[in-house]
Amino acid sequence: MLFRQVLHPDLGCASYVIADTAAGLGVVVDPKRDVAAYLELASAHGFAIAHVIETHNHADHVSGRARLVEATGARSWVSPLAGAGYPHDPFPDGAEIELGQVRLRALHVPGHRPEHTAVVVVDGSRSSLPCAVLTGDSLFVNDVARPDLAVEKHEGAAQLYHAIGRLLELDDGVEVFPGHTGGSLCGSARMSETTSSTIGFERASNPMLRLGEQSLFVSELIHDLPPQPPNFTAIAEANRAGTIGAAAPVAPYPPERLAAAIAAGALVIDGRPAPKYDAAHIPGTIGIDASVNGFGTKAAWIAEPAAELVLVADDEPAALHMQGLLESVGLSAAGLLAGGFPAWTAAGLGVERFQVMDVDELYAAGGRVQILDVRDQHEWDEQRITGSQHVVYHDAGRVIPPLDRDRPVAVICTTGRRSAMAVGLVRRSGFAEVIHVTGGGVGTWAARGYPIEQSQPAAV
Repeated sequence: MLFRQVLHPDLGCASYVIADTAAGLGVVVDPKRDVAAYLELASAHGFAIAHVIETHNHADHVSGRARLVEATGARSWVSPLAGAGYPHDPFPDGAEIELGQVRLRALHVPGHRPEHTAVVVVDGSRSSLPCAVLTGDSLFVNDVARPDLAVEKHEGAAQLYHAIGRLLELDDGVEVFPGHTGGSLCGSARMSETTSSTIGFERASNPMLRLGEQSLFVSELIHDLPPQPPNFTAIAEANRAGTIGAAAPVAPYPPERLAAAIAAGALVIDGRPAPKYDAAHIPGTIGIDASVNGFGTKAAWIAEPAAELVLVADDEPAALHMQGLLESVGLSAAGLLAGGFPAWTAAGLGVERFQVMDVDELYAAGGRVQILDVRDQHEWDEQRITGSQHVVYHDAGRVIPPLDRDRPVAVICTTGRRSAMAVGLVRRSGFAEVIHVTGGGVGTWAARGYPIEQSQPAAV
């Protein structure tokens, strides 16, 4: 049996290729939009991709199912509860797909979505017992899936509690391969960056599985659920219906055309690394570092469906890479800056910069600057800098905090990644002097012993 995990790091998604190379047959589970890696694996190991399995209608990323079927002629499999609008074979609870000596068995585990199905893997060349389970968006490493994307959250959490119970009927040695790793919005901050585990290890160490009682599990799971990104519903529906087509071509914008687009209200995203963006950027642009995971998700928070979207990078190939990340979350840019950022400066057009401070410099500045905390709500609730104001980073352009526009505003998060995006949004909303706090964040401030407020007493 050949088994490969294929990651989409920007979204924290995991897909899987399983094959019996002796039989020359393989399957791809939960393919990402760019299907090249699967085709390369099949070619290199001499098997045909005969099947594609979707564990559920994904809401966080565009599936590559249609592209893979077009390229290989593979059969599509999904739960009959998914309501799929594309040609497919039903994959109900207990159904099996055979690939030579490899068997893939459907295990219905609802909660994240009603149709959600895990895939139990049996390598018949070694044993008749399961060796692995692809848990999709049910059981993660050190976490479980969020329950509020398709049903009422209490109902979804209760369903997931019982679904996890079905998974825990598997032997402790069965390997767990989840549909997501740390950073995905389909789980919580508990989710590990580790890409696999075992049933036994999760049974013993996963904090959600150790709660025991259903009422405790449900209460903890629905506590402080983050908001759903605005494109989740549209992505899930497009994946269900199978209506996602090819992306439109991206037009090269000369600098003068880009300047006109900005003046007309276009959203321009600069994907260069944050230090470069801070040091010099086109006025009116928003910086989202494409070299850091989460680019597509961050862009989805601020992109308006009908608005013109243009990309800026160091060069055109880098901008096209950004476009690929956007396509994975159902977005598409109208254009990119021809020649990259150097073309803008070569045309003699003006740039802006952000002053950068570390935490110690921010403390030394005292009351001269206002502090805007752009971490998530639960982080703010737990601990914050005394006297600071709060807006979640992706809302910084439309939710105006009670700050004085005539005084400097220092934007801070935990590491400088979310604030790197928020500074552009804050300036775009009318604040002239905006400072980016890097080299640490609120946790660093607290560790220095600088003044903080806490909603709950600190643990002793």
